Amino acid sequence: MRKHFLFIILFIIVANTINAQTKGNKVGYIDMEYILQNVPNYTEAKAQLEQKAQKWKQEIEAKKIEINKLNDALKAERPLLTQELIEEREAEIQFLENEKLDYQQKRFGPNGDLIAQKSGLVKPIQDQVFTAVQDIAEAKKYDFIFDKSSHLTILFAAKRFDISDQVIRVLNRTEKKEHLTKKQQKEEDAKESKEDAIDENPVLAEREKALLDKKTAREKLIEDKKLAQEETKRKYEEKRKQLLADREAKKNSKTATTAKTDDTTSKTNETPVKDTLNSVEEKTTIEEVKPNLQEERKKALEEKRKKILAEREAAKKVLEEKRTKELEERAALKKANEEKLKENNNTNTN
Repeated sequence: MRKHFLFIILFIIVANTINAQTKGNKVGYIDMEYILQNVPNYTEAKAQLEQKAQKWKQEIEAKKIEINKLNDALKAERPLLTQELIEEREAEIQFLENEKLDYQQKRFGPNGDLIAQKSGLVKPIQDQVFTAVQDIAEAKKYDFIFDKSSHLTILFAAKRFDISDQVIRVLNRTEKKEHLTKKQQKEEDAKESKEDAIDENPVLAEREKALLDKKTAREKLIEDKKLAQEETKRKYEEKRKQLLADREAKKNSKTATTAKTDDTTSKTNETPVKDTLNSVEEKTTIEEVKPNLQEERKKALEEKRKKILAEREAAKKVLEEKRTKELEERAALKKANEEKLKENNNTNTN
């Protein structure tokens, strides 16, 4: 009897362990990148951050263009400059280059403003996602929830284990509830319970999806029919208007021809005199205005040409003064070197 009782207890323990092993763990996963892309606050802040980054890039590009201009100017003027002036310009260019690199590191470096603001942008939303994931895991008895977009290697994951849409709904719910009345909150709770039931039951989810697809197809068919009816109605209205316009045009042309025949007999003597007077007036005005226009155009071209010549002369004068100054500096430097060499020779002979 005792052995029989021990056998029953052992059988119950083995059955429970087998049942626990066959039952398995409830596992789910999320896609953090997908969630972030569907959170409105994150997308707006990301767009603003991208605008800032674009502005920083433009500032760096402007600094590059300025440095390139200085380098090109130095290459062009190097034969005319002294060694001291060349060194000064090279030092200035190097200073601007270092300033550009420091600014680039400040904005886009590993510890720069872009990385810091990105982390500050993502961190609050990540905290909200982690809170939502914990709530879903506790409510629906999940044992493990992984992040598909993290460094964890997931070779395959079935779509039915993806709870990313559930997390997005939870985030949207918390944001909506802050601005809802009590009645709207009740309606939202009923909607939430329905969505949760669909998430729990895959068969119900498939049925709901099929019903939604049928509804959208039906609405599209009704919309297409409505558009076709409106198009036929529009064509009919255009055709009717065209017919009415043609009839009106024919009617007006008949009345115009009869009125024209009546008027031609009374105005035959007046028209030649008016035509000749009008032609004489137009001819005189054109002949008076034409020389004035030509004179003004000629005067404007002459002033423009004089202005261009004056600018060229001024630039030439500045360049000439610069060259004479540099030649004088070279001659003075050469004279000083010759005097120094002469003194050295005199010391050597003595």
